Amino acid sequence: TKISGFPSSPPVAGVLPAAEMANKLVSDMCLPPHLAHLLAARRLTTAKDVLSLPEVELMSLLDAGLATARDAVCRVSEFACPPCQTALALLEERVRLGGGGRLATTLCGLDEALGGGIPLGKLTEVVGPSGIGKTQFCLKLALLATLPECYGGLNGRVVYIDTESKFSSRRMIEIGQKSFPQIFRQEGLAQKMAGRILVMRPASLSDFTKRENERGTTGFTQHPLRWALSFLKSIAELTRIPVVVSNQVRSQSNDDGYHYSFEVKRRGDGDGAERLESHLVAALGIQWAHAVTIRLVFESHSGQRFIKVAKSPMSPAVAFPFIVESSGITLLNDEGIDVSGPEITSIRCQGQNLLGLLPFENRG
Repeated sequence: TKISGFPSSPPVAGVLPAAEMANKLVSDMCLPPHLAHLLAARRLTTAKDVLSLPEVELMSLLDAGLATARDAVCRVSEFACPPCQTALALLEERVRLGGGGRLATTLCGLDEALGGGIPLGKLTEVVGPSGIGKTQFCLKLALLATLPECYGGLNGRVVYIDTESKFSSRRMIEIGQKSFPQIFRQEGLAQKMAGRILVMRPASLSDFTKRENERGTTGFTQHPLRWALSFLKSIAELTRIPVVVSNQVRSQSNDDGYHYSFEVKRRGDGDGAERLESHLVAALGIQWAHAVTIRLVFESHSGQRFIKVAKSPMSPAVAFPFIVESSGITLLNDEGIDVSGPEITSIRCQGQNLLGLLPFENRG
């Protein structure tokens, strides 16, 4: 799993991100003294501490009745909830900010489908089988984030959390030299950009979340995945940066909501040769899928690779065929192919050696 973050603009004035509302202090809410003292005594210090507990657990923790628990939830909710806004006000704010801010991928068709690129202040997921091109995509985004603004970048810094040890400085420089030759010929600029990319290599994502979760001050221990979701969403919302997470895949099991046999024969393949296609699901599961704003599926079928916009609030499902070159990922066309029905949520991987199709080494 790779997690990348890119600096950007400050939060929208007058609009509190969800994480900021969740972290509002109970002590600042002007609650009735008896209720404020009760919550403080139980170390319920933020709105999230109170509102994330089921009523039964809150009653038990407060050693109080249902009426007291509901009163606490009602009063904390009143102080923590965001101010109401009309649809017109939201539209005007979006126009004023120029679309809300995006990190362009330089893949024209994909950028157009996403409203300009990877959105700021949101979680974007890149999911697909090993060797399909996820790392190539993330390396290019890291370069674009550090690129000077005059060349279309953010001129920012990047935190690249590499839990699979797949980050390659050599490959990133190769992508940069082929994509932005005019920049990489300028003395010292490439080194300056590379110096803005901080690479962290925890043993695993669970190791990273465990160590970060231990720094918490609420006294509650969360499930590692749930904590990682909360942590990443908080970073994205509070700092208004785009956060990109790559996700591996696994075969579907009988426990999944819908399933196929792992490998099924494809009909209509030429020369009578048997072709197999794998039906896969994202490894981090449904909880993670609901948390991300954008999901980009990297898949392979019909002898071609595709980037599929499987989830986006501003675009219908659409797929773009692509290849991997020395300059990174290149779309074969910018028109895109409409996707509908079960194909929107499926992750397909044709039975072939993806790594064997790449002209470069270690192109995960």
